[in-house]
Amino acid sequence: MDTLELELQIATQGFAAAGSESRLSVLRVLIRAGHQGLTVSDIQKRLDIPASTLAHHLKCLVAGELILQEKQGRSVVNRANYNQLKALADFLLNECCIDAIGNEQIAVCRK
Repeated sequence: MDTLELELQIATQGFAAAGSESRLSVLRVLIRAGHQGLTVSDIQKRLDIPASTLAHHLKCLVAGELILQEKQGRSVVNRANYNQLKALADFLLNECCIDAIGNEQIAVCRK
């Protein structure tokens, strides 16, 4: 498997993990929370999602490497995986305007 195929596979897994309205909501809450993250109960309170449903969404986000979990005592702290999120954004934007004609279009795309 070459590098492009591997990047495509990793990107596909990441985007698939974020592929529901509920998971995107969880991800956005964790991004807003910053590096300190949130416990499962904090996420549940903010989004009003049943515990079993939230557990499923967190599992998908962890599998897609979009969030990281750390056990702290009896709690599990969830954090956005900013490195992976940046890599996914870069994957989409890396070749932005590469086939565009004219420098003006390229300048617009690369802002």
